[in-house]
Amino acid sequence: MFKSNLIKQLVLQRAQSTAFKKPQLVAPEIALAQVKPQLNILKHSPEAALIRKRLPYRSGVLAKKQGMVPYFDEKTGNRYPATVLEMNNVEVILNRTFAEHGYFANQIGYGDVSPKKVTRALLGHFSSKEVNPKFEVAEFRVKNEKGLLPPATLLKPSWFREGQYVDCKSVSKGKGFQGVMKRHNFHGQPASHGNSKTHRHGGSIGQNQTPGRVLPGTKMPGHMGHQNRTLQKLEVLKVDDKLGVILIKGSVAGPKGAMVKILDTIKMDPLFGIKKAEYKASKK
Repeated sequence: MFKSNLIKQLVLQRAQSTAFKKPQLVAPEIALAQVKPQLNILKHSPEAALIRKRLPYRSGVLAKKQGMVPYFDEKTGNRYPATVLEMNNVEVILNRTFAEHGYFANQIGYGDVSPKKVTRALLGHFSSKEVNPKFEVAEFRVKNEKGLLPPATLLKPSWFREGQYVDCKSVSKGKGFQGVMKRHNFHGQPASHGNSKTHRHGGSIGQNQTPGRVLPGTKMPGHMGHQNRTLQKLEVLKVDDKLGVILIKGSVAGPKGAMVKILDTIKMDPLFGIKKAEYKASKK
């Protein structure tokens, strides 16, 4: 009897010792001297995001592309292709402030249009700002409040200087539905030697059973052109307030009559060319 009770106690003790026990979390001992009292935490406030954002300090303008002309440099005699951009009654309509809208911007209008061709909502918007109805309206963000211009300010081509660099934003020419040879510069297939009616075709667009599908991004026929394009670091060759035009070195995307946004270049000092010329002149 005594032995059986002893065996039962031993079995119970063994079962209790092997039973699952929930582990207890033990906090590690950390020396307080190893922890920084003040950590450099990245600020995610709207004000900090605006400071980090790369924006021009001056407002841009709206212009209309009028075509291209040859330009001859009077000093060197070199001939450059130039794009003619016309500024017609470009005015500041209103300002966007950080306190009210969360960012700084100028609303710019181009050209005058008949009130009959403007909706009543836009007509009330223009009349409240004491500005004539505009043909085109766009917003140009600036870095801070120093870049805000008073409403009804008339901007002329002299807003930019000859020799400075600008960025031009516009919509490229629309080409419609085009094949792979024009759209993606494909070589095409042979003209003879058994080729039948596939001279300008793209050919195979897939593989075998693996992967058994057409991969995303495969170059195929489709709509070509009519996309937003930005040409950066274009030099201003000449500005003329009497004619209201700006001559830009090189080409600008879009057909004749396209609206173009002109801004100070963002990837370099806009006055780099002017400062370089002044530096060379001072060395002579």
